[in-house]
Amino acid sequence: MAAPTYEEALAQVTANGARFEVGDVEIRGQAYKHFKNTPRSLRDVFAPSRERDGIFLVYEDERWSFQDTMARVDAIAATLVNRYGVEKGDRVAIAMRNYPEWVASFAAITSIGAIAVSMNAWWTEDEMAYGLEDSGTKVLLADHERIERAAPNLERLGVKAIAVRAEAPLPPHVEHLRDVLEEGAPMPEVEIDPDDDATILYTSGTTGFPKGAVSSHRAVLSAIMAFGCRAAVRAAMKADEPPHPFPVTFILIVPLFHVTGSVAVMLNAFIAGVKLVMMYKWNPERALELIERERVTNFVGVPTMSWDLLESPNFDKHDTSSLTNVGGGGAPAPPELVRRIDKSFSKGRPTIGYGMTETNAYGPQNDGDDYLRKPTSAGRTVPIVQMRVIDPEGKPVGPGEVGEICFRGPNLIRGYWNKPEATEEVLQDGWLRSGDIGRIDEEGFIYVEDRAKDMVLRGGENIYCAEVEAAIYEHPAIYEAAVFGVPHERLGEEVAAAIYLRPGESLDEDQLREHLAARIAGFKIPSRIRALGEPLPRNASGKILKRSLRDRIVDES
Repeated sequence: MAAPTYEEALAQVTANGARFEVGDVEIRGQAYKHFKNTPRSLRDVFAPSRERDGIFLVYEDERWSFQDTMARVDAIAATLVNRYGVEKGDRVAIAMRNYPEWVASFAAITSIGAIAVSMNAWWTEDEMAYGLEDSGTKVLLADHERIERAAPNLERLGVKAIAVRAEAPLPPHVEHLRDVLEEGAPMPEVEIDPDDDATILYTSGTTGFPKGAVSSHRAVLSAIMAFGCRAAVRAAMKADEPPHPFPVTFILIVPLFHVTGSVAVMLNAFIAGVKLVMMYKWNPERALELIERERVTNFVGVPTMSWDLLESPNFDKHDTSSLTNVGGGGAPAPPELVRRIDKSFSKGRPTIGYGMTETNAYGPQNDGDDYLRKPTSAGRTVPIVQMRVIDPEGKPVGPGEVGEICFRGPNLIRGYWNKPEATEEVLQDGWLRSGDIGRIDEEGFIYVEDRAKDMVLRGGENIYCAEVEAAIYEHPAIYEAAVFGVPHERLGEEVAAAIYLRPGESLDEDQLREHLAARIAGFKIPSRIRALGEPLPRNASGKILKRSLRDRIVDES
């Protein structure tokens, strides 16, 4: 008997009475398709783990069971409510490396009806201050490095802070988690509605100011269910194959402050009740060790990480036979990488996904034979998520025609925190305008061709040129500056800048980078800087010709 096709498997897992049965729902006056069995809140997703046996989190030499994790979740939740007065709707920020405490803090915050504000761990002091003030954060949970960056602004902003994994003396207004944790305390009672706000994740804007993307419990859980539906389709298509000898295990190799890390990996592991292996920081050698030691099955990162694994001189020395899925998202993968993954892992198949902060990481997915057949496509979606391509007038175009890609579904953000104009610009009649240019073929496969936004995608990190240009222009020697991306074999793109100095001024690359290091995160600082002896080229309307500058720098390399 032939294995079911994608369409047949999808019909099977979404049929009436099935786990992913589809129904109708109204959200903020708009009608959507949704999965009928979507949990009401994240609190309901975490609760079953109190009764689960086995290991949930592996971090270095630490092993946290499901029950250990939930005991910490309950204790943090009680501490936030009883000691810090956190109430439903309050914002509580998390700023730390990928520690187990990040996971426990997130679960605690969202379980008491507060809103988890995920802060970029790369942010500078000024960027952290902006995020805390913009979100109106009441309490900050952070590791020692992030506490030090936040400390100068805590009193001014009225933010209480709790430090984790910090041994040095703490700044004023900061308490250590171990000193205030209400161990053994039960989870406080609270009623949470599916459309209550759950998360704020900051995403850079073209103006240079980050925007807080706000998602409800329903939105986050709809994305998790969509990932689950796609996994169920994959399993149904392989029903006749021998079962995989190892239980599902995820390795967390991307930051938890990104939706890929928090939703696609961490929350998927939580809801499925499977093991999550956490890395202190990305290192391909260490990743290979952990994949072998913990029998990891799911590797989800940006394409550069798959590249790093394959390029490791020790790749063949490690057993990677447990891997079933190798890939992720955040950037397109070169077709050669897709083919190389399929050839290099004994059971691991290549995968890709195209999601955004605004879609809670979920979007079309491509994997296995389909991905090899269409290696430049991001894939197809499940029934609750619609996609279309529109022309400059906002009208849908036909198959194969290029335009702006739009999303629609219950997984979308409700808007940007305190930014109604930015919200109206991107969300229109229930459709999210992605700012990406692409097309949809006759089979429903999505192809992302280009980005309409002025953005550099460096190893999965979004870097908006206007923000970097604004920081460059703060230097008194700068007369003109243009920032753009240039191709990079491993990272996809790297940041480049062309500058023109004021007459009589001098400035070398190291001085400019030192200037920028005090203003923006390190990954945003241009790795290639070209000082021109004449004004930057412009078109008739006065706009700097970035493409011309990009070609010039590429030709000189």
